[in-house]
This record gives sequence, C-alpha cells and structure tokens, in this order.
Amino acid sequence: MKTIKQTGFLLMCSLWCCMLAFAQRAPKYPTYKGLVMAGYQGWFNTPGDSAGRGWHHYERRGIFKPGSCEIDFWPDVSEYKTTYPTDFSFADGTPAAVFSPHDASTVAVHFKWMKDYGIDGVFMQRFVAEIRNPSGKRHFNTVLDNAMSAAKKYNRAIAVMYDLSGMRPGEEQLVLNDLDELTAKYDLLHGSKSPTYLHHNGKPFIVIWGVGFNDRRAYGLKEAETLLDAMKAKGFSVMLGVPTYWRELRQDAVSDEGLHRLIRKSDVIMPWFVGRYNGKSYDAFKGLVKEDIAWCKNNRVDYVPLAFPGFSWKNMNGPQANTIPRERGTFFWRQIAAAKNAGAEMLYVAMFDEMNEGTAIFKCATDDRLPLNGEGSFTGIEKDLGSDYYLWLTGQAAHWFKGKGMYSDQVPVRK
Repeated sequence: MKTIKQTGFLLMCSLWCCMLAFAQRAPKYPTYKGLVMAGYQGWFNTPGDSAGRGWHHYERRGIFKPGSCEIDFWPDVSEYKTTYPTDFSFADGTPAAVFSPHDASTVAVHFKWMKDYGIDGVFMQRFVAEIRNPSGKRHFNTVLDNAMSAAKKYNRAIAVMYDLSGMRPGEEQLVLNDLDELTAKYDLLHGSKSPTYLHHNGKPFIVIWGVGFNDRRAYGLKEAETLLDAMKAKGFSVMLGVPTYWRELRQDAVSDEGLHRLIRKSDVIMPWFVGRYNGKSYDAFKGLVKEDIAWCKNNRVDYVPLAFPGFSWKNMNGPQANTIPRERGTFFWRQIAAAKNAGAEMLYVAMFDEMNEGTAIFKCATDDRLPLNGEGSFTGIEKDLGSDYYLWLTGQAAHWFKGKGMYSDQVPVRK
C-alpha cells in the first residue's frame, strides 16, 4: 500500500508530465495579433538549381539577359552560399549572380534575416496555377520544406497562403487535397512537426487570397465559399485576401453582398492595397482603414491592413509602366503609422521577396551596385540607406505593434 507521501509524489509527477506535454503542444505563435508578417513568393528558379524549370520569374518571354528580364530590383547575394551566374554584369565587368529559393541554404538566409531584424515571419504563397502542374508543385513543395525547416531553426512564424489567381471552377478539390497533404506531412493540426506554425482563434491558420475581385476571374464567390467552409470544417481558422474596396463593394470589388456574407464567416480579412495609392494620394486614402476596422469589429471579424514599400514593374511592362517611389522609406512608414494609429492590431507587408513588382523588403542591391541592363535599368536602394534598410524598417514596425519602443508618424532614424 502506497503511503500518502508516495501518492502525493506520484500525483505531482503526473501533473508535471501533463503540464510539460501541454507546453510542448501549445503553439509558439497562438495568434496573429501583435505580429508583423510578410508575404513570401518563393517563385524564382534558375538553370542548375535542380528544379528543371530554367529561368523562372527572372526572365521576360523566356529570355533573361540585358534588355530582357522581369525583375526591377536586383538581389544582394553577398550572404548566399549558392548563387547562379547570369548574362548580366556590373559596370566594372564583374559578373552578376542571382539566387534560387529551391536551395535550402537560400531560404535559411531569408529566415535568418527575419530573426535578425525582428520580423515575425511570413505567409508562404501557394499558387493554384502552379500546384496544378507537377513541376510547379514539386518546386513549391521544396520551397515550403525549406521554409518549414528554417522557420523552426530561427523560431519564425509561418503559414500557408493559397493564391487563387488563375484557378478554374472545379479546382476547389485540388486545393483541398493539397491542404490535406500538407496537413499530414507537417501535422498542421497538432504541431508536432511544425512548432512555429501560426495559429489564430485557437486553430492553425490558412489564407485564401483572391476573393471577391471584379477582374473577370474564372472562379467566383461560390468556389471561394466551398474552400472557406471546407477549411473551417477541417479545423483551420481562415483569412481571406479581399479587394481594397470590399466594404463598399465598388471599384476592384464585385458588387455582390455575398462577399460580405463570406467575410462574416471568416476569421480575418486582409485587403489588397498594392498599387491603389502613391505618396501623393495616400492621405486621402488612409481614412479607409479606420472605417474598415470599425466594420470588422461590428461584425466580429479581425482585420489586417497592408503596407508596401513602393512599386515598380517597368522591366515587366515597359518603361512607361506605373511606378510608386519609395521616398527613402517615408511612403512605407506612413502606411505603417496610419494602420497603427487607426487601431490595427497586426500587419501584412507586401512582400518579402517580390522583385518583379518592386515591393521586396529583403536585401536588394543599392543604386551604386546595379548590373547593366542594356537599354533598360534596375531600381536600387539608396547607397546611404543600405541594402537591408527595408528589413530594418519592417522590424521597427514589428517592435511598434508589440508595444516596444517609442515611435511616431515620422520615419524612424537609424542609428
């Protein structure tokens, strides 16, 4: 017969084991609130990166050489273990190289930067138009594998974002089957293999991007609702990526009250602001965020505003294409400050690695270290700011959203 002391000791051991098991199961990122997250495209490929896709998202019309490319910013590759030569060179004749996220070492560098600069993590883009094809799915599976490992190593939040652009009606099951595969592979519902996977409202987080846009997409609200309902039934909380003018059902949004019904069924929404304003027009725009937040609070939906550092896609669409100057970080910070002052509790930054549309925040070449581009040109970050400036500025935003440090509407001064 056990003594009272022995019984008490066994109970304490049992309680301690239960508490330890609970702590191990508890997500390290239980909520999006208080976080600043970025989007991660991961869509670049190079000849020789073992993906077998050649130049992908670097090239224009199949060609990547001076005068023919699809990126406006050039990556600063000084910290990558593996780089790939190009036909571009610098003014001094030195050859210029690029990276591929197909390499685990490259993605590890990106997540290390997130940790170094205090950025909470990223949403991994998963394009339906890519994963329907074997080569695209293999590449994005590899990139996601790389990112999951790096997120664990550097303790960064990570979540999957399904981009519906290019989806055809009837491909909803393709998306859901893909999610089932990821759920099993990474144990998304329990976290044993994905300890830093982002949660919200007590459940692992999934994003459906591209809901309610009026740009003649093949799919519509019906297909989006099928995905939303199924994902919630599988045990996920869901964020919808919606148009800028979703609340008023105008301009870039469909004029259909069904969009509001879907939004009320979701956990979080994130409107897409990229390209909707510039430095001159932003002041007239920013009141929209405060009104959006009020609507969402009344309808018990969380709201994530977006901020982007600038926009440029002249190498993709020609020298007359629309550009939005970065204004040495002022344009970016004005959006961050307006969102915070409007009462936003979290932020989405577009994008971590988007060099094609010039919204990248990761390390890009400064204006004194840009390759020659035939009759074209690249956009660089001012030399005195440094290639890491937008990583640093995004990190300052993350500190502010956590209530750390004193910030104002004026862009912070780097010491």
